[in-house]
Order: sequence, then structure tokens, then C-alpha cells
Amino acid sequence: MKVLLLQADGSLPNVALMKLAHFHRAQGDTVNLIPYRRRDLFDPDYDRVYASAIFAKSGDRIKRIERDWPGAIVGGTGTRNPTTVEQLIGIDSYEHYDYADYPAFKHSIGFTKRGCRLSCKFCVVPAKEGKPVFLNRIAGIWRGDPHPRKLHILDNDFFGDESWRDHIAEIRDGGFRVCLSQGINVRMITDEAAQALASIEYRDTKFQRRRLYTAWDNLRDEQIFFTGIDRLEAAGIPPSNVRAYMLVGYDQHETWDRIWHRFNRMVARGIEPYPMVYGDPPRSDLKCFQRWVVTGLYRIVPWGDYERATKSDESSAAWRRCVA
Repeated sequence: MKVLLLQADGSLPNVALMKLAHFHRAQGDTVNLIPYRRRDLFDPDYDRVYASAIFAKSGDRIKRIERDWPGAIVGGTGTRNPTTVEQLIGIDSYEHYDYADYPAFKHSIGFTKRGCRLSCKFCVVPAKEGKPVFLNRIAGIWRGDPHPRKLHILDNDFFGDESWRDHIAEIRDGGFRVCLSQGINVRMITDEAAQALASIEYRDTKFQRRRLYTAWDNLRDEQIFFTGIDRLEAAGIPPSNVRAYMLVGYDQHETWDRIWHRFNRMVARGIEPYPMVYGDPPRSDLKCFQRWVVTGLYRIVPWGDYERATKSDESSAAWRRCVA
């Protein structure tokens, strides 16, 4: 069987496609995994085509994939398809990854657990994964020598299962650097968990600087959010090491005053805000705000000046980049 795997988005290797690659090669199938592109005249016919999208903003790409490859099996958190790889291949748990299609990627990637304790309505994790369950040890994620001891841990709720203490000990004792890019739930962080994080080498996605990822999704969580930040700081993790994803556009009662309140409070504390715009299509003004923040321009260019400059000519390249 000839199998095509299409990665619609994302800068990291797609673990769902890596699982499918391993499964099909174990069956003796020929597998080709490629980044997203349009089908051309030189593409051969495949017996089966899979595509995976992480982000909802990749909807146009998915539509083109479905047109280019009729019958393609399309899934991922960026789609409305709740089917998991395990359901597709008929195996309850399958944590075998094939790295062959990502030769430039030298780190290791995986999950210690799946699921989340919360049930946020805007999030697909509770429906797809349920409550946290143990999945793997750190030793089961690392590929071993000669690969560096740098791990991308993709847990959506790292502290959601009691096994986290064993994982922290493995990370610390094994001299691993870890990126918890899916974020920690600062609203539920305990003093013990904060001290555990401070004891390990946590890093950003490029392993270049100290960074923890978390989220502040709505104004009503203000007190509990900053209580968690206080616990991290007391444990030795400065707010400047924290990036907080800031959901905007979801709350029907949201106003710009409420958005600015969250943004300004984080900036004043030294936290790095990162707006995440909800909506399909997303509001153009919120997309513009997002770009102003994530590029760091908020540190040097007042919002009013930036908004006027980009909106003064909506056909300008600046505006197109802003709302893209």
C-alpha cells in the first residue's frame, strides 16, 4: 500500500502523522510524509491519504487538501473530526513514533499523559482525551544517545496525574531540558508543583531561553491567575520567564476595556502576553492587536499609532499582514 501523510501546519513534527508512519511501515507499506502543498501533475496516486491540522486557521488548506485528494482522511485539533489515530488503526494506545520523515529534528517529543482536569468549552482536549491518564515515562520519550537530552513534552495538563512527581524526578536526575509548550495550568498550581518546576531546566521551543507557558483566558480568573504567578515567583520563577496565552474574541461580554485590563496587568508584572484570537473568521481588529503584541511592537509603538498606520490604507502590505 502507498500512503501519503500531509502536515497542514505546525513547526514541530506532527506526532499523529509520526504514529501513522510507524504503523504503516510496520505493515510493510510505503509511506511519504510531506509538508502542506498543492497537488501537482507529478504526484503519484496513493492508496490512502491522511492530513493533520493543529490550528483552526488552516481551514482553507484543509479544504484544498480535500479537493486535491478526494477521500483523504483529515483530522487533528484544527478540524472538526474528533477521530484519533488510535481509533483509525484500531489500537487503544499507540505511542510509537517514526522520526524518519523529520531528519533535521534531533530532539525527542511525546506525552507523559493525555487529557485535562478542566472542561473549557472552547477547547477540544476534554472531548478528545478526557481526564488525565498516565501514558509514558520520560525514558520512554527520549530517543536515547546520541540524541540530545532535550524533550518537547506535549501534555495538556502536566500536573493532572500524580505521576508528575516521578516525571520531575526523571527530568532532574537525567539532566534533561524540557519544553512544556502546551502550557501548565497556573490556576491550579500548588507550592509543591511550583517548586518542582523551579528545580528543572524548563526552556522555550528552541531551547534558547527559560520559558514556561500558561494561559489567562478570561477576566474572572484574575485573582486565581495571579495567585499562581505568585507561587511560581516564590519558588524562584520570575514572571519574565512566563508567556501567557490570552484568549480574546470568545467571551460575548468582552470589551476592549476588559482586554486592556488583562494585557496591562500582565505587562506590568513582567509576563509576556500572547493574544490568541477566537473566531471563524477572526475579527480583524483583534488580529491586528495580536500582531502588535506578538511581534513585541507594543514595547516601542503605542497601539493607537500602530492601528492608525495599518488601517490608513487597508490595501497596504502592513494591513494584509496584520489580518492574515
